[in-house]
Amino acid sequence: MHGADPMFDRYKDSYVRTVQDSVRFSGLGYGFFLRSKAALLKCILAQRLPTVGAPSMLDVGCGVGALHTLLRAFVGDIHGVDVSAECIKRAGQDNPWASYEAYDGARLPVADGQFDMVLAVCVAHHVPVPNRVMFFSELRRAARPGGLVCVIEHNPFNPLTRLSVMRCEFDKDAVLLRRSLTMDLLRTAGVGDLGSQYFVFIPSTGPLALHIERGLWWAPLGAQYAAYGRA
Repeated sequence: MHGADPMFDRYKDSYVRTVQDSVRFSGLGYGFFLRSKAALLKCILAQRLPTVGAPSMLDVGCGVGALHTLLRAFVGDIHGVDVSAECIKRAGQDNPWASYEAYDGARLPVADGQFDMVLAVCVAHHVPVPNRVMFFSELRRAARPGGLVCVIEHNPFNPLTRLSVMRCEFDKDAVLLRRSLTMDLLRTAGVGDLGSQYFVFIPSTGPLALHIERGLWWAPLGAQYAAYGRA
């Protein structure tokens, strides 16, 4: 993850469709997975930053910003960065109320301690293994003291997740991370008060389904997981 990424530049107009094609076998749309992430992030923010009414967020590896419209209802300023300049351009067109910036995949182009929450959604599996410690350290650097660092990743123990990754054109380089490894990387970066939960067990984002999902947070069967803690 160093320098511009022409591979992802090619997907500026087809990113959503490409992901949709990779999960089509499940009968679920890409929008379902976006809504699942948004619901989980809303819950994590309510639990971990209850006194911050409109937290500022840095989304690292934001792609075309497809998640941001769903976050707008409960997040304040959103700043997205990505190694694909073309995807960043598309994100700005789709979400003119947010701010976006291309970066080189190394040092994040933000000040130390700038954001209430720093988020990386399905990005770490693209980071070369030797660069992972630096990547997680940069996430921690960008979060304000007491703020949150949250990493959402695919669960490598879920066979349907592995199938969708295998079917996705731009996941050819993916090296999936176990939840325990992601937690270790957060810990090494200096993130404390760690927590995690698996999610996407049930093909619904209704209130009952979300209630059941929260009861299953510990079971390593969900399609994805979130690992998070305080900077």
